Amino acid sequence: MEKQAVISAKHLKKAFGKGESMQVIYSDLNIDIYKGDFTVIMGSSGAGKSTLMYSLSGMDKPDGGEIDFDGTDITKLNNDKLAVFRRRQCGFVFQQIYLIEKMNLMDNVIAAGVLTSKDREGIKNRAKELFSLVNIPENTWRKTSSQISGGEAQRAGIVRAVINSPNVLFADEPTGALNSANSGAVLDVFSSLYENGQSIVMVTHDKKSALRGNRILYIKDGKIYGECDLGKYEPDHSERTEKLDRFIKEMGW
Repeated sequence: MEKQAVISAKHLKKAFGKGESMQVIYSDLNIDIYKGDFTVIMGSSGAGKSTLMYSLSGMDKPDGGEIDFDGTDITKLNNDKLAVFRRRQCGFVFQQIYLIEKMNLMDNVIAAGVLTSKDREGIKNRAKELFSLVNIPENTWRKTSSQISGGEAQRAGIVRAVINSPNVLFADEPTGALNSANSGAVLDVFSSLYENGQSIVMVTHDKKSALRGNRILYIKDGKIYGECDLGKYEPDHSERTEKLDRFIKEMGW
């Protein structure tokens, strides 16, 4: 079956600064993100991974080109319409955990849910299901982020990010601030979401994180320099690890 592109970006341009100090991030970048894929974007430091993710998600506008996001060219939306679009179509997980510290986990999630739905009880029921999916027990729902581990807080952040059933979940180095045990737990959540059909775009420089994806894209010199199909994730699969190692070595990483 031919894959369906949920995001199709053509001839993207992005630069920072002006004149001699101008830094071109990409000048003619083309990329498709497919529905149901766990797409991982890799590249060396400063290659423009996060900048590309911000463009694809509507968090930042490119200087040129077009981005068809499920039938809408988001480069043509003004800031207000773009904010509404992101709220309905995108979920975000960052390296820093932006939970509201004065609110408990459940209220953090409900606060995100009511931005797109008035069905508070329905939101709460979905939150309960998602908390179960990410292995956060009921006795933790009423705790604040300062009362739990970083891994639990990040998993709660993922619940908040997907409470509105986003078309695409975007993640920027989601395990970058976590230890190995908490990183593994967070990555297990991403794998579960992917298995349940969630489209995911993750930016990472971490190989263990990248192994969770089924499609690896490598950005270099302002273009998609290479692509690797890893297929379905399986724990402790040495051939998968070797395939990724060969790929990123070929990319010059």
